[in-house]
Amino acid sequence: MDIERLVADRDPHDIVSCQTQTPMRDAVALLAEKRIGALPVMDGGKVAGIFSERDVIYCMAAQGPSCLERPVGEVMTSPAITVTRDQKIDQALALMTKRRIRHLPVVEDDALLGFVSIGDLVKSRFDEVEREAEDLRSYIQTA
Repeated sequence: MDIERLVADRDPHDIVSCQTQTPMRDAVALLAEKRIGALPVMDGGKVAGIFSERDVIYCMAAQGPSCLERPVGEVMTSPAITVTRDQKIDQALALMTKRRIRHLPVVEDDALLGFVSIGDLVKSRFDEVEREAEDLRSYIQTA
């Protein structure tokens, strides 16, 4: 299965994101309000980076609460590691494991098509394994 199936029914306009100049305080409030762990950071319509809970923790540990006034563009993880919609879910999971990340922007021609988390990918893979198991059970029962 590929990433396309995960993002096909999602509207790219519904992706929660922020701009590079967004104050960190506002981005943190958005993470909390939406109960999410990361945001794609946009600059000129392109993904410039990812702002995550980890970025908040690292910045706070190094600079204290005053860092909350800094623009997200100064503290985000950049460049963003991205995938395309034709990539296989297993490839995306391997990339996330290798790079120790939990979120991937899905892009095509620099346009943001979707934003997937490791939870999205694991759930998709689990559902696929469940379907295969059910198919095998059905086959065995009818054989």
